[in-house]
Amino acid sequence: MIETLVPLLQLTIAIVIIAVWLVRPKLETNYRAGNATNIFEEFEVYGLPNWSVYLIGGTKLGLAMLLIAGIWYSSVVQYAALGMGILMAGAIICHLKTRGDPLSRATPASLMLVMCIAVTCLA
Repeated sequence: MIETLVPLLQLTIAIVIIAVWLVRPKLETNYRAGNATNIFEEFEVYGLPNWSVYLIGGTKLGLAMLLIAGIWYSSVVQYAALGMGILMAGAIICHLKTRGDPLSRATPASLMLVMCIAVTCLA
């Protein structure tokens, strides 16, 4: 069962990251911080510079690709999941620091962190 669960989690994490950063970066969602309508405005709400959007987005996309590649090359899985987990923990912290936002806005990042921990521990 674990042999199926871990690759499924890897793919889920990767697909969600790809969707957020390539398909929906300019779309308004219920999970964006403050009154942000896109990912650039959201990073501004967090007090992060514009260049950090590209750095974090590129890093997350690279780690997502490693999680996909990890289906065939298992040696990269734990590193990719650990790196993604660290970024998800950072996202949760940013959400929690945003005053006036409901805790529910941190739900997607929290679920992603749990999946990253599971992959790291089970791979």
